[in-house]
Amino acid sequence: MTYRAPVSEYQFIFDHVVDFSKLLKSPAFAELDAETVAAILEEAGKLASDVIAPLDRGGDLHPAVLEDGVVHTSPGFAEGIARIAEGGWIGMLAQEANGGLGLPLAVATAVNEMMAGACLSLSLQPLMTQGQIEALEHHASEELCALYIPKLISGDWCGTMNLTESGAGSDVGALTTRAERNGDGTYRITGQKIFITWGDNDFAENVCHLVLARLPDGGPGTKGISLFMVPKFLPDAEGKAGARNSLHVVSLEHKLGIHGSPTCVMQYDGATGWLVGEEHEGMRCMFTMMNNARLGVAVQGVGVAEAATQKALAYAVERVQGRSPLGREGAGIIDHADVRRMLATMRAETYVARAISLACGVALDLGRTEPEQQARGAFLIPVAKAFSTDIGHEVAQTGVQVHGGMGFVEEAGAAQYARDARITSIYEGTNGIQAMDFVGRKLADGGEAAFALLDEIESFAEAARATLPKRAKAVWDAAETLREATEEMVALPLNDRFAGAVPFLRAFARVLGGHFHLKAAIAEGGAGPRARLADFYIKRMLPEHVALLAQARLGAADIYALSAEDLAAP
Repeated sequence: MTYRAPVSEYQFIFDHVVDFSKLLKSPAFAELDAETVAAILEEAGKLASDVIAPLDRGGDLHPAVLEDGVVHTSPGFAEGIARIAEGGWIGMLAQEANGGLGLPLAVATAVNEMMAGACLSLSLQPLMTQGQIEALEHHASEELCALYIPKLISGDWCGTMNLTESGAGSDVGALTTRAERNGDGTYRITGQKIFITWGDNDFAENVCHLVLARLPDGGPGTKGISLFMVPKFLPDAEGKAGARNSLHVVSLEHKLGIHGSPTCVMQYDGATGWLVGEEHEGMRCMFTMMNNARLGVAVQGVGVAEAATQKALAYAVERVQGRSPLGREGAGIIDHADVRRMLATMRAETYVARAISLACGVALDLGRTEPEQQARGAFLIPVAKAFSTDIGHEVAQTGVQVHGGMGFVEEAGAAQYARDARITSIYEGTNGIQAMDFVGRKLADGGEAAFALLDEIESFAEAARATLPKRAKAVWDAAETLREATEEMVALPLNDRFAGAVPFLRAFARVLGGHFHLKAAIAEGGAGPRARLADFYIKRMLPEHVALLAQARLGAADIYALSAEDLAAP
């Protein structure tokens, strides 16, 4: 079974579920029309299905390796990334003035999901470069932009971001990498960074690192950090990759999954760098890159979930075992109730994660001119990242279960999805941190953004009662229950909110899922495959929000009542 990009699914969600028609009327995208978007999705789908997907298995079996200081990438990856660059996909979001396509984030999000579903390891490389282009466009000098962005868009050069250090982890403010002024506008960067995705390769002319470091007069914590462009090769007078900079790959991590993506330990020994943005404003610059990167990681989860669902469904249709409960001669295990339940859950969850992610992208696009939509997009980012990547992991695990014993055997291919998906809920801010952000910063407005979203859900459910009264009522009731819980969460002390953050975020996603499934069912006229899937979700999965909200309301006391000694083995 070969992965096929679900192009029609993106088109359906754009047409019927998220406010994409409103986006096409926005002055920010005046030259874009629905036909062009459809053509973009179609071409990206062909690239993902026909060129990128065949490389996925080889990347897992033949990982990137470090030999004599050179990172050798998986077979076919160089050619696959070259095809991505040739199509202009690296510059999807880049400004047209810089040679990019200037596409909406929502469209790029759909394209990035296709790439991730086809081969997660490979898709990370252009995704990192996209993020670097965005950071440069927002914060770098005209000279740096003119030098680096065209080469990044073309794929001749590629980008990374260097945040994490072994002693800091998620506490970026604890970093120890040093920056010193050279007196000529350049800086000396010294330190070591870990977990650097695609930190090096054997095909790009240059690898350009965005590195967080602290100047001697930088204060403690994140407020004293600066951001620097530190290329592998120093640009010469003609802007070409010249002399080797003082940096190297120490080692590659041996990981659970995404074997084709080289995760590097990077060492900087007085390497030459150029300031991006203002001194001591590095985190603000990096967050420009990180916010959209979190949406990019969200659809990595969706992409893996889609691929795992396709593989599990194909296996369940073909695999014959036992007598069909439906009396069909030679029918596959899909006829067994529990297998059908697992597959329906996989498909329903994948749809919700995709809809949330695309709704977030559309809101951020509209937010260029509409402040309330910017707030909506910011509110949805932690939900999209945490929920979608959790779902990617859960769906991939269920895919292994559908395969039974063969799922535990590597040659079947189901286990790779489970291994690859696991990292997505960890990097770009762990999902626990996303949940804390959701109940902390995202509720700092007193719940205004949350309540505005719930108002829309309830209004749509009211209108849908004429077509699907029972399902619409269930969604309306769930939204009202969530509204009451949100009011309680806003009133809780912050650490009590943190204690219930994960179940609260999942409950919010559950209710959003009911809303998006209801919209799909209504668009289909209340009858058809989407309506039947919505029926499954609303009846069987939406009710989970009640138990989740019960946990979210409990506060932290019972958690802290358990000491380390209590939790030790008896």
